[in-house]
Amino acid sequence: MEQLSNNRQIIRLEETTSTNSYLKNLLREQVLEEGSVVVADFQTAGRGQMGNSWYSGKGENLLFSFLIYPIEIPANEQFIISQIVSLAIKNTLDQFTDDIRIKWPNDIYWKDKKIAGILIENSLQGKVIENSVIGIGLNLNQQIFPIELPNPVSLRQITATEHDKDYILDLLMKEFFLLYRSLQDGEKLVIEDEYMLDLYRVNGYYWYEDASGRFQAKIDNVLSSGHLVLETLDTKEERVYAFKEIAFINE
Repeated sequence: MEQLSNNRQIIRLEETTSTNSYLKNLLREQVLEEGSVVVADFQTAGRGQMGNSWYSGKGENLLFSFLIYPIEIPANEQFIISQIVSLAIKNTLDQFTDDIRIKWPNDIYWKDKKIAGILIENSLQGKVIENSVIGIGLNLNQQIFPIELPNPVSLRQITATEHDKDYILDLLMKEFFLLYRSLQDGEKLVIEDEYMLDLYRVNGYYWYEDASGRFQAKIDNVLSSGHLVLETLDTKEERVYAFKEIAFINE
């Protein structure tokens, strides 16, 4: 099976509000091949998960969105797309540095610093996913970040080398579609297992905070729904969280 169609569009923009919004608007106007990509040098309103914003210096990083039609994935199992995207970014960055991990649900970390973020917007048709627009912001060559950002890092800061955006984009797309095709071939459990192994703080007890306060726990599991399962240190209680219901605390 071919990974990518030769008819897919690759659209390059100097500036847009967000590549996800641009691609979604384009999709309303025309039929696009799976794997079509929108790449921008700058986003005036870059978006992250759950309404968060995404900041990137102009022309310094890799900002793009691409399209898939995962109609074989049930709507209630859509988190597998997030897992594949996270693993694709990790597998790409692993070619340049060590210590890349996936912070649940899908932030990409180098040690304790954030190097990439993901925004996935699924359009549902009944019980299936009609299409997915997958946005990725990867800190590639930026060397100075605004002080209000808590913990950013770029690949250039890690490697002391400037990186070619088109080359990294090509690598990342190949890594994604390798995993995506393996999912279509029935390897969902393999992907979920790899995701668990690559999680940030997957081993040992760490501090977390929920609505009731701070506590120590270890990651026990991530469900197919995307919920995080923690086991507390003191009572061995199992607690299940959706995104934004739990915070990772650095002590």
